[in-house]
Amino acid sequence: MIRVGVQTYLDRVQHFQRNARVYLLHATVNGVTAGIFGLLFNFYVLGLGFDEALLGQLLSINNSAALIAALPAGYLSDRLGRKKALLRAGLGSMLAVTGMVLWPTTAVLLTMIVLLGLSQSLSSVTMAPFLMENSSETERTYLFSTSFGVYMLAVTFGYWMGGQLPDRFRSVAAIETASVTTYGQSLLLVAALSLLALIPLLFLHSSPREKQTDRLAPFRYARQHPALLGKLITPLMITTLGAGLFVPFMNIFFRETYQSSDATIGSLFATGSLIMALGLLVAPLLADRYGNIKTVILTQALSIPFMAVLGFAPWLWLSAVAYLARLILMNMTIPVYQAFAMEQVKEEARATASALLNMGYSFGYMISPAISGRLQVQFGFNPIFGLAILTYGLAIILYWRFFGKQTLSPVSASSLNP
Repeated sequence: MIRVGVQTYLDRVQHFQRNARVYLLHATVNGVTAGIFGLLFNFYVLGLGFDEALLGQLLSINNSAALIAALPAGYLSDRLGRKKALLRAGLGSMLAVTGMVLWPTTAVLLTMIVLLGLSQSLSSVTMAPFLMENSSETERTYLFSTSFGVYMLAVTFGYWMGGQLPDRFRSVAAIETASVTTYGQSLLLVAALSLLALIPLLFLHSSPREKQTDRLAPFRYARQHPALLGKLITPLMITTLGAGLFVPFMNIFFRETYQSSDATIGSLFATGSLIMALGLLVAPLLADRYGNIKTVILTQALSIPFMAVLGFAPWLWLSAVAYLARLILMNMTIPVYQAFAMEQVKEEARATASALLNMGYSFGYMISPAISGRLQVQFGFNPIFGLAILTYGLAIILYWRFFGKQTLSPVSASSLNP
């Protein structure tokens, strides 16, 4: 069974097109920057003297910008072409991180977090149609999963690196403990790596399928098929309402609840990314056997008990194990669902559909972090995990209601179109 699965994977990977392989290099460097930034940004903001309430506001604003920009980003991606869109997104991210470190005032942080959200939105919206345009049906799900898997492997290294960098800079500066200065220096390295990640994009070839003569076609498609698009994004929106309550704060949770060090948290996050990367690579094999949506429903349902253990475990080791289990189960099918969603819409509407999916992913992160920050200040983390469990359960029910009948047989676009 394992041997057959490995051989199937290798066969699919051999079919990856040149543009897809080049993009994987970009995703690798990008993943390292995301890991370092994801681990240290919260500590950097708190080190500046701000509290969790402002941190929650920053995270909410970041995702608000990404959500608001999603549809315009889809249109811009079509207008510019995928290559230029990805280059502009990477440059914007680099400038945003640099600005946060060089001018760490409240006004600049708010401005730069908006720029970062806009850039992330353009990159995310462009990714899915780019992979669609540079793959065939044979290897498509595998390309989506490999892209996410490679990215998460790089995030693994980024988390580990982020856990070590403050102490490295501390040693060089001959100071006793990691400080806002060492966190800022680490984020400047993120900016430098973001610039490095642009280099592979220079070697992308434009695909003829990027060209559109009718720029209004995606918007007409969205207007004509609101039920289908609504079904595709509503469960995501519900899920992220819960995820936004605790996922952006997991480093704070482990530090405050278990007094964990930066290095310990970085190692745990790195381990989580590594395991998740392996799960992402396994996901298309499960989807081949059980179907896309059935795989999504089952893995996300199994994650809920581990979420409960994560939030309420009395010991760090038990919470850490639950963190890892929840992480892999909840996230391994993201590319499977994205590939499924892209197959449900016509070619000219893929950027718009990708934008809507990204709006779904950003929706909860726009609202929930600010709420979570206030709840943490007053009540701690306990009510946060309880609310998150409720939203995850509701999202799974919606997946089943919208697509459950298709889990027993292959899903076709025609069966879902209203």
